[in-house]
Amino acid sequence: MSIKKRGLGKGLSALIPSNSLEDMAIDENEKSVVDIDINLIEPNCSQPRKEFNEESLNELSESIKRHGVIQPIILRKKENGYEIIAGERRWRASNIAGIKKIPSIIKNIEQLEATEISLIENIQRENLNIIEEAMALKSLIEKYNLTQEEVANAIGKSRPYITNTIRLLNLQDEIIDLILKGKLSSGHGRALLAIEDKEIQNKIAQIVIEKNLSVRETEKIIKEINNKNDNNIKKEKTKDPIILEIEESLRRTLGTKVHIVTGKKKGKIEIEYYDDEHLERILDLLSKS
Repeated sequence: MSIKKRGLGKGLSALIPSNSLEDMAIDENEKSVVDIDINLIEPNCSQPRKEFNEESLNELSESIKRHGVIQPIILRKKENGYEIIAGERRWRASNIAGIKKIPSIIKNIEQLEATEISLIENIQRENLNIIEEAMALKSLIEKYNLTQEEVANAIGKSRPYITNTIRLLNLQDEIIDLILKGKLSSGHGRALLAIEDKEIQNKIAQIVIEKNLSVRETEKIIKEINNKNDNNIKKEKTKDPIILEIEESLRRTLGTKVHIVTGKKKGKIEIEYYDDEHLERILDLLSKS
């Protein structure tokens, strides 16, 4: 049985017009602006944006102190107050500025529609970190049973952009967090996707941060690692079973990759390590053997 595709509330086209989402959210009979006690307002629990730049918020706060809140925020009424539909950044900056009341427009809508507006608004305005955007895009696709092509057309992005952005969520949680915090770029994240070994993925991420490597430098390191692994795989296909057994024993003992390269009369043992601390641990294990 096929699943019928469901639009975003009134449909994607209704949520993404040519004018701004905040203008779209305001009906003709709901345009009156009222000043609402800032302490009665809470953020939308489904807000896709997870990180707010402190410096940017402080700059906006200073502007609000001088000029006030020029554009009202949009709220919906709740039992004990109000929930933000659009304008959380202005609300946060107003809190910092010590503003007691904030100009608001009250919108009579349900939670689902409020979530939809908040999510699309953030994507349209490019307010989101790339990971937040990936999560928002994935949410759109899964929650409303849409294709990547439909979402791409709706928000004015290419389908490959949607695919590549969502793929970042396949990274290790630690790396996703680093991108979310701005310590790694989306380019670094896409480069790291080429590494299947999660431990190595994390190690390279730390090296990138410590050495402030560019995306191109990161790609070069990853290419060298993958080429080396490909060569090792090819060699291991014809390797003596006894040598393979010794390699496996050393791997278990040292907790890292070990390769034995054999020649006609001599050979060598290659032991991989990822940083100085890892090397010291291996040397300690060897000294105790």
